[in-house]
Amino acid sequence: MKALHTTILCILLCTFSSFSQNIQDIINQVDINNLSLTLNEFSGEQTTTVDGNTVTILNRQQANNELAGDYLVERLEALGNIVITEQPFNTNGRNIIATQFGKTNPNDIYIVCAHYDTVADYCADDNASGTAAVLEIARILSTQCLDNTIVYALWDEEEIGLRGSQFYANQAASNGDNILGVLNMDMIGYDSDAVGQPGDNEFDIDYRDIAGSAAMKDDIIAVLNAYTFDLSVIEVNPGTTGSDHASFWFANGGANPFPAVLVGESWETNDETPFYHSSGDRVSTLDMQYLNEMVKLVTGYMVTKGSLVAVDNTITQTMTMLTSNQNSASYQWFNSDLDTAISGETNQSFTPTANGYYEVEITSGTCVERSESILFNTLGLDSFSTEELKIYPIPARNYLTIELSSEISTHLNLFDVSGKLVLEQTITESTELDIKDLPQGIYFLKVNTDEKSGTYKIVKE
Repeated sequence: MKALHTTILCILLCTFSSFSQNIQDIINQVDINNLSLTLNEFSGEQTTTVDGNTVTILNRQQANNELAGDYLVERLEALGNIVITEQPFNTNGRNIIATQFGKTNPNDIYIVCAHYDTVADYCADDNASGTAAVLEIARILSTQCLDNTIVYALWDEEEIGLRGSQFYANQAASNGDNILGVLNMDMIGYDSDAVGQPGDNEFDIDYRDIAGSAAMKDDIIAVLNAYTFDLSVIEVNPGTTGSDHASFWFANGGANPFPAVLVGESWETNDETPFYHSSGDRVSTLDMQYLNEMVKLVTGYMVTKGSLVAVDNTITQTMTMLTSNQNSASYQWFNSDLDTAISGETNQSFTPTANGYYEVEITSGTCVERSESILFNTLGLDSFSTEELKIYPIPARNYLTIELSSEISTHLNLFDVSGKLVLEQTITESTELDIKDLPQGIYFLKVNTDEKSGTYKIVKE
């Protein structure tokens, strides 16, 4: 038994992994920095690149938004697992549609959408906020296999009569498309209440008793209650007809309605942006944390309705090897820095011959998924001597002291026994890690500099 215990301890000390994905894990991938960057680029607060040129997307009015549409196409083209359609519907109008086909039920369709046209310059809340949300949700879900089809739709000419969404909805009704839900985001970034104060982070769900829209509202609230969000819902019935969800309520003159709702900041409680339909609608007026929570909620709903296929695209890493956590599949390892397949590396495990970023493409049945890119940087690194690095006390209760012998940039990553990252910090001098809020148990601290690396078992009392 002693030999077995020694083997297990060695595995635990030398190994950590990213963890299997569930709905909460997908929700946690929403990145406020991505949202902020897209919001600033798409509302003209900073330059961006379109077709290789440095540009500023200052205005997105329907007769002047070709650049904005091209930006959206390029952003979506950078993703995998989706098919992009540019849908012109009149001389100027162009919807941008990206479809992620379901692996099991491709005809069961859920739509997440927003309009991208404006009435003035900037218009960050109306509706760069909804547009940025659609792009972020597509970025996350396009890496997953889903049973059902998700359509990421960006409508044009909403501001002059919902023209883009009406064209799509009428066409879908005529085609007999099996649209099971349309979640429209319009103005999801403004919240006037001080963060943490009573009433903060209220949002509206606008719905009507049309074609299952009330049941769709209930499903969104079920997701809100099932996971952790800093949001408070206001139900609005009868909901407004002033945004693109209404096109689906009244498809083909109301003869072929679809379930649809609107989510957005709370007009019902008079907590909408005071800069509505003006060039004063700037990123600086928005509550980014509120926007982040809204996108997390919609992501949770969409991945729930999309229905995750049980494929694990995460990786276990040791000091010498990377291993896919999905068994009984086909594998292809990639050099992420070059975005090229590594010849001959088609086994479940891969031993890098150079430090760098790597990922694996997994094929299981009809499902093909890529892992996240993971940094492998332990090749040729020495271990720390006891004079260079001291970690104490072990066991620890409230604080863990990391004592360095020199002032050098040192990266700390603390993992629980499942491989989940629970703490990350970069230090340049001796410090104390606050671990008092962590549950009791065993953890593993990975310590890295540019020249040395080590993983240490930590016991939290």
